Amino acid sequence: MPSLSAPARVRDNRAAPDTTPLVRLENIGVRFGRKVALERVSLSIKPGEIVTIIGPNGAGKSTLVRTILGLVRTFTGTVATRPGATIGYVPQRLVADPVLPLTVSRLMSLTRRVDRRSIEASLEEVGAGPLIDRQVQTLSGGEMQRVLLARALLRAPSLLVLDEPTQNVDFQGQAELYELIRRIRDERGCGIVLVSHDLHVVMAATDRVLCLNRHVCCAGTPESVSEHPEYRALFGPRAAASMAVYRHAHAHRHTLDGEVVPLNPGTAPSDRRARGHEHQDGHDHGGTPGHAHGCGCSPAKEGR
Repeated sequence: MPSLSAPARVRDNRAAPDTTPLVRLENIGVRFGRKVALERVSLSIKPGEIVTIIGPNGAGKSTLVRTILGLVRTFTGTVATRPGATIGYVPQRLVADPVLPLTVSRLMSLTRRVDRRSIEASLEEVGAGPLIDRQVQTLSGGEMQRVLLARALLRAPSLLVLDEPTQNVDFQGQAELYELIRRIRDERGCGIVLVSHDLHVVMAATDRVLCLNRHVCCAGTPESVSEHPEYRALFGPRAAASMAVYRHAHAHRHTLDGEVVPLNPGTAPSDRRARGHEHQDGHDHGGTPGHAHGCGCSPAKEGR
């Protein structure tokens, strides 16, 4: 009778994902003259992670971004970037000379030579393909941010840094832009750093939050930060409660012109209205059709 032997083990030769931080800041301090802009700030960003930096005006958020980009010298601490890491940057705004003819295609290739096919692919990825030959001066705020995001993606970044990407973008555009950023993270596996004031919207699109006011007031998951006493002291208990957790599920998308397009073209209009949006948040839309609200949000508890 033949003997039974244990099946041979199959070796898994797949490489484990590299979780080495793309950027690590340890106990950094930045000052301009005698003014201290940042002190004792530590932060690390890993691949596939979305980190959002929040804080009041003058808290040092943009200074921290410039430090990550290597544009600001620190007087204390260390900044280490993983060898080979590429950083893509989306600024707060881009002001174009109204009399200077500049197409989107030309803007995308101003600082480096890029073929048109690559430009088209990058614009399509962010939903801005039809804008390729438009004049930059004619773009809306939301269109401009998508173009700047597409421009940053041309570098195939391992870390994407966005400084207030939703400035001059309406509420619906903000939610869709954050969904796009999250999809880029999922598909590309890059790390993402966001600076934002859109607290209740951004919380659903981030993994970690760092609350800054020249130093790190608190950091952690969105839920834990919203309950932290220092967060409540900076933004007030009402903001903390309304920011509980914003969830956004769409059965439609919006074109660049704002037209609503159902994700399933065969869905009947009555079905689309019923399934249009589903929220759990602390706001309402004034009875807009296609919205159902189940708030279930309780005010943030006082810090323990």
